Amino acid sequence: MSRLTLVVPCYNEERRLDVEAFRQLAVPGHDVDFLFVNDGSRDGTLRLLEALRDSDPRRFAVLDLEQNSGKAEAVRRGFLAALDKAPDYVGFWDADLATPLAELPGFLDILTNRPSIHLVMGARVRLLGREISRRPARHYFGRVGATLISSSLGLAVYDTQCGAKVFRSSDTLRDVFSKPFISRWIFDVEIIARYIARWGRDAVAGSVYELPVMRWHDVTGSNVKSHDFLRALHDLWKIRRAYRK
Repeated sequence: MSRLTLVVPCYNEERRLDVEAFRQLAVPGHDVDFLFVNDGSRDGTLRLLEALRDSDPRRFAVLDLEQNSGKAEAVRRGFLAALDKAPDYVGFWDADLATPLAELPGFLDILTNRPSIHLVMGARVRLLGREISRRPARHYFGRVGATLISSSLGLAVYDTQCGAKVFRSSDTLRDVFSKPFISRWIFDVEIIARYIARWGRDAVAGSVYELPVMRWHDVTGSNVKSHDFLRALHDLWKIRRAYRK
């Protein structure tokens, strides 16, 4: 049975966190545990997470960051803590469950059956038979951003920003997460850029798998705002400049 640690960054999630959904998750053939990273929340998130941890310490752990550091740093710190326990896979999943946990088995199937794949990324693709619900403005801004990201990375990537990703554990994964990201907004792009810097573009193209999820929906109360698109563009420029070699 393989083991997955799923890192869940949390900032002021007291009213949105679906505790029962995390409790009920079970994936046959895989031992899944969660590491919730409290990113300096100012509400009752930490108390909620500690209660969840105390209910089943084997499955739930909490990493408390006293000061808000942003999602990128919360995920990075969570990955380093998770890797110290040597799981087979490490992933991160948005706390609001915009991507339902029911999608997780598909990610693990890819990693189990295709040893050459080191990263499975959820992709929000509106296809017949799938339930992908995004606000129109976010969808169109997202498609413009995705085109620029694909061009910058030199990869035919469709959606780097879906908050559901699972990685195969390796020394390279620890190396990729060893240093703080320069981007607070699109650190997902920087993760791929770091893999390219270490393995080369062709190797990364054969090691990353985009999995169109069956369901994804915008969740009320998201911390992402429309003006963050401009910040993301600036961060993309910084990433391109830093990793262009």
